[in-house]
Amino acid sequence: MDATAPMTPTQRLRSIFSGSVGNLVEWYDWYAYSAFAIYFAPHFFPKGDTTAQLLDTAAVFAVGFLMRPVGGWLMGLYADRHGRKAALMLSVLLMCAGSLLIAVAPGYERIGIAAPALLVFARLLQGLSVGGEYGTSATYLSEMAQSKYRGFWSSFQYVTLVMGQLLALALLVLLQRALLTEGQLHDWGWRIPFVVGALCAVTALWLRRGMQETESFAVARTRDTKQRGSLRVLMQHPREVLTVIGLTMGGTLSFYTFTTYPQKFLVNTGGFSKADATLISAVSLFVFMLLQPIVGALSDRTGRRPILIAFGVLGTLFTYSILSGIAASRTVVDAFVWVMSGLLIVSGYTSINAVVKAELFPAHIRALGVGLPYALTVSVFGGTAEYIALWFKQIGHESWFYVYVTACVAVSLGVYALMRDTKLHSRIDRDHDIPNAGEHA
Repeated sequence: MDATAPMTPTQRLRSIFSGSVGNLVEWYDWYAYSAFAIYFAPHFFPKGDTTAQLLDTAAVFAVGFLMRPVGGWLMGLYADRHGRKAALMLSVLLMCAGSLLIAVAPGYERIGIAAPALLVFARLLQGLSVGGEYGTSATYLSEMAQSKYRGFWSSFQYVTLVMGQLLALALLVLLQRALLTEGQLHDWGWRIPFVVGALCAVTALWLRRGMQETESFAVARTRDTKQRGSLRVLMQHPREVLTVIGLTMGGTLSFYTFTTYPQKFLVNTGGFSKADATLISAVSLFVFMLLQPIVGALSDRTGRRPILIAFGVLGTLFTYSILSGIAASRTVVDAFVWVMSGLLIVSGYTSINAVVKAELFPAHIRALGVGLPYALTVSVFGGTAEYIALWFKQIGHESWFYVYVTACVAVSLGVYALMRDTKLHSRIDRDHDIPNAGEHA
């Protein structure tokens, strides 16, 4: 594509749609593991009580996160050197392979220790894929959007991310309540979502073939190739890297605490049935998904920093109370209200964190700058959220997890208070080295 030729609105929207759909499929595959863990845990880890089995599957979930920094690094390098489109196609291909492997993996009773080993390998592939997907997708959507609508359009990364998780839960609800018995789900039905995920990944790969490359990358490609996508160049932006780590820390921990963990939290602590816990999670996630573009559009008017500060203040003040309320809930309505309260607060982070990170870096290092420090932070705080929560429960101090989440949000609040508003100082607007470039990008 000619770097000087602006895209038509139709090309722009089609590319945003293709990138978003691919993101949806990737995150569906990633979250299907968490949604169906309560059913396949005994097949890979047959020994111990329910908490012990969930701890094992949560540990594998965390192991998958260890590959996310590697994915953020390798895919970030690839996206900054060879294009956002090429990296997005590669990431969805890796996710397809991981899902297919889980779908066909034999259980512990057939191949022994090789069963959990296969599960770990599949999650490593998926972690590599998701690690690369986030940074490249955030970069792609932010670069594709016009400056005055960038918060709105980039929020669709989390719309599709949550939609992927929601589809995984919706499929679980459908299987639980209409298609399969509890016994069938435990025996073989848990394999269905991974087969579906592999097939959807193939469809996403086909859609991404028709995406346009971003104009920001097209311009950066004409410049010094040695300056594109290297760790040495990234280290020339230490303030931006530390800002990504700090603003992500509390946000990602809160996100996983109120999205993936409630399903297990409600069953294991609240005493809800698996079906009711799944329904509560699904409905609350649907409302949460609808909030993303609303808050994203609000940031286009008010700036990014006030929205982040609102999340930090509310999260610091109310996380402990909300988690205590979820634990004490005895009706579906009460549990939904508490979970939804947490998700409403988290929207201040999720809706705009992608665009904030993308606006921090210049085009030649943007995908790596967004992806690597984010993935490192998520692997440490997001990937271990469930494991730490379950471990605190196992040792008899579950409320310590509430304090841990609150403290991490408070640290991020300090970063939000000190950082500049990226809407007013966006590096994307300077990609073409002309005033108001973002209005034409």
